[in-house]
Amino acid sequence: MGELHFFLGLQIKQGEHGLFIHQSKYCIELLNKFNMETCKESSTPMATNCYPDAVEAGPTIDQTKYRGIIGSLLYLTASRPDIMYNVCVCAKFQSCPKESHLSVVKRILKYLKGTRNLGLLYPHGTTISLIGYSDSDFGGCKTDRKSTSGTCLLLVCSLISWHSKKQARVALSTTEAEYIVAGSCYA
Repeated sequence: MGELHFFLGLQIKQGEHGLFIHQSKYCIELLNKFNMETCKESSTPMATNCYPDAVEAGPTIDQTKYRGIIGSLLYLTASRPDIMYNVCVCAKFQSCPKESHLSVVKRILKYLKGTRNLGLLYPHGTTISLIGYSDSDFGGCKTDRKSTSGTCLLLVCSLISWHSKKQARVALSTTEAEYIVAGSCYA
């Protein structure tokens, strides 16, 4: 059968340094599908001062288009954990998306245009070690003041697991928010 090059939308390159998994072809198809192939590139997927909210003012947009973009971006997170948090933030507004929500999603697409060749590298021949990282933003959600947890686990130096999730309860301090996320990371 030969070497594996393409599997379920994932492009796989096997080289002397290891295994590289990416979705650059899918990124190009995604940009073409939503007419963003000629857009300017963005250096980050979301502005640092951007806090989308469910009660945003402005006109409501077509839910079908918005949900289509979000679904396509969620599929892309299989090899692009760098956009996971931003896509999940935007996914919360699928029931009543506003023009401001669409502009945030378009910023993610602009980021993808400039970084379509990024992916996950799994190198050959290194010693095995498991490393976990966790972080939280204390009271980051404007509506319910819950913190968002983020974790990632690396085997050797390769990312094997990651997640970003709103915490179930309101933390009363930064220390408590960090303790909750550290517990979920080690679980």
